[in-house]
Amino acid sequence: MIEFSDLEAFRKALTTMPDLDVDAQNGAAARNGQLTKPPGALGRLEDIAQWYAGWRGNPQPKVTSPQIIVFAGNHGVAGQGVSAFPPEVTEQMVMNFQHGGAAINQLARAAGAQLDVHALDLDRPTDDFTQGPAMSERDVVAALTAGWNAVRADTDLLVVGEMGIGNTTPAAALAAALLGGEAADWTGRGTGVDDAGLTNKIRVVAEGLALHKGQGDGLETLRRLGGRELAAMVGAIARARSLRIPVILDGFICTAAAACLAYTAKGALDHCIAGHLSAEGAHARLLDTLGKEPLLSFGLRLGEASGAALAIPIIKAALECHSGMATFAEAGVSAG
Repeated sequence: MIEFSDLEAFRKALTTMPDLDVDAQNGAAARNGQLTKPPGALGRLEDIAQWYAGWRGNPQPKVTSPQIIVFAGNHGVAGQGVSAFPPEVTEQMVMNFQHGGAAINQLARAAGAQLDVHALDLDRPTDDFTQGPAMSERDVVAALTAGWNAVRADTDLLVVGEMGIGNTTPAAALAAALLGGEAADWTGRGTGVDDAGLTNKIRVVAEGLALHKGQGDGLETLRRLGGRELAAMVGAIARARSLRIPVILDGFICTAAAACLAYTAKGALDHCIAGHLSAEGAHARLLDTLGKEPLLSFGLRLGEASGAALAIPIIKAALECHSGMATFAEAGVSAG
């Protein structure tokens, strides 16, 4: 188990991360050129396979041990009525995950993925970010560490997700603080607030921005405007990079958390791919800014890693085709 002493120690860890293995990626590209298909016939599946091969350091890999981690946290800002549901639902949904009754349980089983659920101090919500920073440095470092340590060493594809009533509000605040624009540009209906609820939510995000915007890099912004489950996702994504594990990003909340890494260390999300485009309106803009093209667009807005879990079979299929398909020489087929 690893513990970071402070945010600076975590920042330092980000500067020592491995890069893509160019030789493995080139080897995958060479193999791709010899497979029994016309050049480019499998479209984006070919690009995915070569990207994955480069991060795993293996020109002919397969996905055998995908892991999904759902982190749960509560938010002080939820007390301002930013969600259609009460904070008690966070703990209730964690119990649902643990008993196998949620959508993510079914999607994990269908994808052949290990599902782990981590509840982070649910009895101690973050502070209301309109009054001060959401987390102390100690709290955000603890959440980052929890995410880091939640990644299994044998994982070869990682999905991270979240559960936390009110957490589209800190996600919107993070996106606005990091990428610019007004609160209304990034704030959506989340779990389904009405027009009055949306107006209130925009007000809350705007107040948070007025207090914290421009006060530091992505990690400091995470401390000021984020939440424990968002920080844990950041820690897990960073840990995956250290282990050369490709990551599938989930929806708006997960992507906003990941943006904190992108705005702290250049190229920190190169090992990540966007699983889907959610129905939360600002997600498309966030993905465009980060240069991530989603694999799916099914109108999902559930969170809990559901969209990214749905994308796991696509990554698996890309690797099965790449690594399992015969070359022209192996099949005795003329390449023309």
